[in-house]
Amino acid sequence: MTQTPPPLSWDGSAQPSGRPEDRRAVETGLGLPGLRVQATAVGAGLGAVTVTPQDQDGVVLIEVTTGPSLDGQPARARVEWRLPCTGATAHWTPNTGTRWLPPSWIAPRIASLPKGAPVGSLVGTGDAALCTFAVGELVLPVSIGEGAVEETGEFSFWVEHEGDRLHLLLDLSGRHFADTVRGAASWWATLMAPVTVPPAAFEPTFCTWYALHLAMTSADVERLARLAAPLGFKALIVDDGWQTDEEGRSYATTGDWQPAPLGFPDFAAHIARVQELGLKYLVWHSLPFVGERSEALKGLAEHTLAHLPQLETHVLDPRSATVRAHQVERLASAVETYGADGLKVDFIDTFARAGATSASPEADCPTVAEGVQKLLTALDARLRATRPEVLIEHRQDYMGPGLWPYATMVRATDCPHNTAENRTRTADLRLTAGPLAVHADPITWHPSERPEQIAVLLLSVLFATPQVSVELSAQSPAQLETVRFWLSVMRENVALLQRGELRPHRPELAYPLIEARNGTALAFGRYAPVPAAVTGEWELLLLANADADTLVRLSFDRAPGRLRLLVQDCRGDVVAEAEPTVAGTELALHVPLGGLLTVRR
Repeated sequence: MTQTPPPLSWDGSAQPSGRPEDRRAVETGLGLPGLRVQATAVGAGLGAVTVTPQDQDGVVLIEVTTGPSLDGQPARARVEWRLPCTGATAHWTPNTGTRWLPPSWIAPRIASLPKGAPVGSLVGTGDAALCTFAVGELVLPVSIGEGAVEETGEFSFWVEHEGDRLHLLLDLSGRHFADTVRGAASWWATLMAPVTVPPAAFEPTFCTWYALHLAMTSADVERLARLAAPLGFKALIVDDGWQTDEEGRSYATTGDWQPAPLGFPDFAAHIARVQELGLKYLVWHSLPFVGERSEALKGLAEHTLAHLPQLETHVLDPRSATVRAHQVERLASAVETYGADGLKVDFIDTFARAGATSASPEADCPTVAEGVQKLLTALDARLRATRPEVLIEHRQDYMGPGLWPYATMVRATDCPHNTAENRTRTADLRLTAGPLAVHADPITWHPSERPEQIAVLLLSVLFATPQVSVELSAQSPAQLETVRFWLSVMRENVALLQRGELRPHRPELAYPLIEARNGTALAFGRYAPVPAAVTGEWELLLLANADADTLVRLSFDRAPGRLRLLVQDCRGDVVAEAEPTVAGTELALHVPLGGLLTVRR
């Protein structure tokens, strides 16, 4: 793991790593005043440095190669750059969190196949990207430093990768930051074979986790499935608990991956009954874990990376062929033996953060990241041989492009009851998930929650695949009507809401307004009392109001003329209809909390 380098030494006099370094200034041709870029080979001589302009003005691809190692250690390629930190409002990274501008001396973040994504953006006034970058090395760890330089008022970046080359996409086009991040994801897509995601990955999903936790039986799951299907859910994720009759929160029995004998005595028949309701069935598995009380540990104890006593489990070493064979066999059995439609594959990021204290004696590749890739490649081939359109859920923050071929959807990390977190996490994932469906963390609420607030929870993930996890039998008719209405809106407009061009606005304010466009269809999620700017050509406009201020203001770039307006409340009941002619560029009207405005031209 690389150490944080000291402040840049542009004259080449210092050797920050303590190893031989060869540096060179890089002329990007971008023309930004104050921009400085240099390439470095650590532990080797610097080979070719090429700068290739891309189709979009202001975007270049920098490729750095290194020569043979000079000190017997693996060579590292590094690119560092600085620009004036003027007009900056936020520092966007794909792992959500705060949007503060960190200092340049902060510890670097690490992105690799099991965790993170090598992309970031310095955002300025009006959501314009001052600088967006992405790295093209998608498996082995990439170290990333970003931060404001106290001494100079600049913002500095550096990326470093162990290997003989490094590919860096640098975007100083000044476009909306979301456009630049999506552009980086599009570039990643050119580096791999096409990834196909079945339509079922974008369907509303019910999850058992918050509704039942580990206290579940096949009868409990089937009861919830019978209630979920008429509401518009099309998939069911059976989470932790199917593989154990214990009800305490522990991972001590993970690794065997056999149905619990008391709770799920006939797993295949149970799955078939749920599927007869029209629901896809996905089964939770924690890929890295082998629990302290599992039978599997007896044969895998010497093939672990670390022990996590607080979780009562060990982390397996994916570089071991024994581990890979066991995990592939057990996870594939859910599909091959029991007939499930897919898997929820959890905790892949634990491979990257386990703090390895041991290793398998039969490790057949140098890095854990490569072992994870081998494991997922073998699992994917096995699953697709049985079910070509298998559904596989991954989770934030293992959402980098290196994992795209092995998943169909990626879910926001846990944030129960938290609308702002679910909103920002799903929006961030939408920018970096490429072809994958982005799923919300399962939405849950207290049984006495008002229907309007349930709608607000659903609207927080308007631009993602909704997941819900509540005890449906405890819901009132009004609560169920709210769920049914909004799931129908999301399903009917999936091309716009989930596949449209997404622009979340004001990252420093947790996205008070999110916009999506697909052709002449336009949608807004309004999460604060802010106006929605309606631009370009459009025929259909949807605005979902998740703010208590019901006076919604639309600002048009030209007079829209005659419009057809429909206002519905959180349950879908019509509140108002009108066909006004708007001669100006402003329109204000009331949309109830949790309600929907539909405008047609």
